[in-house]
Amino acid sequence: MSDSDDDYVYDEVTGEWMPASEMKALEAQRGAVVDAEGNPLADGDSVTLIKDLKVKGAGQTLKRGTVIKTIRLTDNKDEIDCRHEGIKGLVLRTEFVRKR
Repeated sequence: MSDSDDDYVYDEVTGEWMPASEMKALEAQRGAVVDAEGNPLADGDSVTLIKDLKVKGAGQTLKRGTVIKTIRLTDNKDEIDCRHEGIKGLVLRTEFVRKR
C-alpha cells in the first residue's frame, strides 16, 4: 500500500477529511502542553513565573521569577499542577510560566 492509498479520517475540529497520517501529526500537535513561549512542557520540568500571581486562599503572592520545580501535567492542557513552599495543590495556567 502506498502513501497515496492512505485511509482518510474526518477531523471534527476543522470539519475536513484528511489522510490518517496527517491526522495523527495534527492530534499530537494539538495535545501538546506548552509554556508562554511555545516550549513543550513535560512532567517533572521546572518553570519560572513570568508575572506576579496572587494565590487565592493562601493570602500570598508568587513573584515574577519564582522557580517552580517538578510540575505535573493535568487533563487540561492550559493548566499545570505543582507545589511551592507550603502551598499544596497549586494549579498554574501555562500562559504565566516559562520553561527553565
